[in-house]
Amino acid sequence: MGRVVIPYSPREQFKPFHNRDERFACIVAHRRAGKTVACINELIKGAITLKQKDPRFAYIAPQYNQAKDVAWNYLKEYTAPVPNVQWNESELRVDMPNGGRIRLYGAENYDRLRGLYLDGVILDEYATMDPRIWEVVRPALSDRQGWCVWIGTPAGHNAFYDVWQKAQEHKDYFALMLKASETGIIPESELEAAKADLSVDQYEQEYECSFEAAVQGAYYGADMKQAEAEDRIRTVPWERDIPVKTAWDLGIGDSTAIWFAQMVNNEIRFIDYIENSGVGLDWYAREIKSRPYIYDQHICPHDVEHKELGTGKSRKETLESLGLVVDVAPKIPVDDGINAVRKILNRCWFDRDKCQQGIEALKQYRTEYDDKLKTYKNRPLHDWASHGADAMRYFAVGHSENNEAWDADMVSNSLEIAWKGVA
Repeated sequence: MGRVVIPYSPREQFKPFHNRDERFACIVAHRRAGKTVACINELIKGAITLKQKDPRFAYIAPQYNQAKDVAWNYLKEYTAPVPNVQWNESELRVDMPNGGRIRLYGAENYDRLRGLYLDGVILDEYATMDPRIWEVVRPALSDRQGWCVWIGTPAGHNAFYDVWQKAQEHKDYFALMLKASETGIIPESELEAAKADLSVDQYEQEYECSFEAAVQGAYYGADMKQAEAEDRIRTVPWERDIPVKTAWDLGIGDSTAIWFAQMVNNEIRFIDYIENSGVGLDWYAREIKSRPYIYDQHICPHDVEHKELGTGKSRKETLESLGLVVDVAPKIPVDDGINAVRKILNRCWFDRDKCQQGIEALKQYRTEYDDKLKTYKNRPLHDWASHGADAMRYFAVGHSENNEAWDADMVSNSLEIAWKGVA
């Protein structure tokens, strides 16, 4: 292919990244630092120079449309000088004349990556991805010893935070943090203007790379932070003589999530959690029966009673045919359900290991942001965190406690205060 000159001049801050020897890298960078451009060019370099047959590289954003909006134009711009390069707009794919290929993906459909091999991958804004994507990406790197780079801005203590912690300690990881106050990339006058426009937490997260700042728009962020501070996220024992309740979010085409809880005096103890996708109701029934718990309630959303056209049966009927007695949670507005969760979280305990994925979902469950209006909408963002959070919502409104009915009016009366607490 000869010598190809790519029109990319690395910023000084990213030269250590491009010159690294480590197989894995984690970059925590402020907004507009140039991390996406740097990583796109890292992919291009790999696709052109790797000596193995048919190199394969991937850029993955939280959503497929984000990958297109953020990276596709950069990818075309910087590969334009490559002789005989081919761009496939429908597949967001670039084919190099040496057989190398770069393709864009969305993390919301990470199962489509199964069975692929990858020589290198960028996981952009990893803090907002379903962390289970790593279970698919890691095997794809194995047979060719491919590399991975995690990039983004913080969003609390989540999977991205865990990668950052590991990157600072592990010899096979490169770690780079770029704070706006230190890089000089954004003019001081603009930083001062941003400080005036944003809350302290927003500014610290977006510009100063703070993992301690509250997740913006998170419904339960303060409650889960309080649970951490009060040591209510820890090893939680299973009490053999106390029945277990389960609460379900039933996915259609996506994940189903189930919480397992015990009521011990005034405490609600979440001792287990499962979430999966692409399997039938029989799989979940087997998982529940395989555990040594004694159950007294299985709470499902109201749509469990809807008849399926193919079978003529409802999923409630299917679950009951599998040996589970189903209680249907009341059909109430989502915001009332969110407030019901808030009312119980101060007495909830969570098993840190068994409920890890569900805990993370509660921390990350947040309002949808309107990019045009620059404000948060009065509805939740539907992403990977929704499943665990929705199952918790069904628990909050559907569980029986001292045989008292859930008081919908009481929850509704506090709705205005709850929304005022949303960032």
